[in-house]
Amino acid sequence: MYSYVARQPILDMNKNVIAYELLFRDGKSNSFPNIDPNQATSNILTNNHLTLGVEQVTGDLPAYINFHAETIIRRFPSFLDPKKMVIEILEDIEISSQLVESVKSLKEKGYTLALDDFDFDPKWDVLFPYIDIIKVDVLAFSLLEISKLVRKIPEMKITLLAEKVETLEQFEKLKMLGFTLFQGYFFAKPEMLKQRKITTTKQKILDLIGEASKVVLDNDVISEIFSTDPGLTYKLLRFINSPTYGNNQEITSLKHALIYIGELELKKFITLLALSDLSEGKCDEVMRLSLIRAKFCELISQTKLDEVNPPKAFLTGILSMIDGILDHDLEFVLNALPIHAEIKSALRNDNNYLNDYLTLAKLIEKGCWQESEALSNKINLTADYCFKEYQEALTWADGMLLNQ
Repeated sequence: MYSYVARQPILDMNKNVIAYELLFRDGKSNSFPNIDPNQATSNILTNNHLTLGVEQVTGDLPAYINFHAETIIRRFPSFLDPKKMVIEILEDIEISSQLVESVKSLKEKGYTLALDDFDFDPKWDVLFPYIDIIKVDVLAFSLLEISKLVRKIPEMKITLLAEKVETLEQFEKLKMLGFTLFQGYFFAKPEMLKQRKITTTKQKILDLIGEASKVVLDNDVISEIFSTDPGLTYKLLRFINSPTYGNNQEITSLKHALIYIGELELKKFITLLALSDLSEGKCDEVMRLSLIRAKFCELISQTKLDEVNPPKAFLTGILSMIDGILDHDLEFVLNALPIHAEIKSALRNDNNYLNDYLTLAKLIEKGCWQESEALSNKINLTADYCFKEYQEALTWADGMLLNQ
C-alpha cells in the first residue's frame, strides 16, 4: 500500500513558489469522504514523514498540513520541524479551552499557524494572538465583501493568503487588498493575448518540438535550429554532462551531443529545452507541473506497453500548459504546433488514451483521490501503482529543475 499525497503550490507576490500545501490520504480506504479527519492526519504524518519524508515531497520548501481539533489538542505536530511546517487549523473545528491552550503551546514552540478557509466569524478572535496566516477562499466572497471583511481583521502581523485564485485580474486586485500569498491556477492560464502572431524565434522553438514528435529525427535540421540559439546549445551540453543523463562525457560537436544522448531521450530532451525557453519569465511552477505530468504520462505509457517512438505520452504531458506559456488560446497554439494528431486530441481534452494519462496526472496533483482511482481502474491499473509512479515523476521533475 502507498500513501496518497498531492502538493498544491503557494506563491508569493512575485509568483515564486515558497511552500506547498500537502493533501494526503492513507490508501484506498481514505478516498471515501467519511474518514475521521484526526485519524487521517495521524496516518498522513506516520506514513509520509516517517518513511518518505515530507521534505522530499516539497523539495525542502515548507509544508502546509491540515490538522483537526483532536490532533492539535494531542499536540501531534510537535515532533515535526517548526521551520518546515505550517499547521493549518481547519474551518470546521470546535473552539474550546483545550484547543486554545494547545494552539498557544504550539506557537510557543515556534510553529507557524494558519486558519484555513477563514469565514470572518468572531469565534476565531480568541486564536488571533497565535495566528500567523489567514487563508481566504476568494471564490466564496466577492472582492467587495473581501475588502470589507479584511478591514475587520485586527491590526496584527497576520499574513493574508488567497485561495482559489484563478485569473491575473483577481491576483492583481487581491494584492491591492493586502494579500501577499496565493494559491490557485492563475499562473497557468493565459494572462492576456499580447500578440496575434507567434514571433519567428518562438516559431523556431515550436518547430523544434515538432521535430521531436517525428518517428525519425533529422539531425541536420535539429542541428541547424540549435546552432541559431546558443542558449539552447549550452543547456543541451550542461544536461548531457549532468548525472541525469549519465557520466561525464567530452562532447566534440553539436551532432556528437545529439547522437550521444540517444534518439528517444533526445526527443524528450528537445521538448524540455524548448519549453524551458518558452517558459522564461513565467512562474517556475508551470515548468515543474509540465515536467511532472510528462514523466508520469511516460511511465504509465511504458507500463501499458504503448509504442514509445515518438514519445507521445511524454510530449502530451509536457505540452499540457503550452497555451498559458505562450499567452494564447489553446486552439491557436495547436494550429502552430506540428505535432501528432493524437497529442493534439489529448490536449483538447478529447477522449483518447493519452488524455486518460494526462487527466489522471491532473487528478492526482489536485488530490482528487476517488476520481483518480476510478480512472486508474478504467486503464486497468491500481490507484496505488499510479500514485507510486506519480511520486517517481515528482522526484524526477524536481531533479531536472535543479540541473537547469
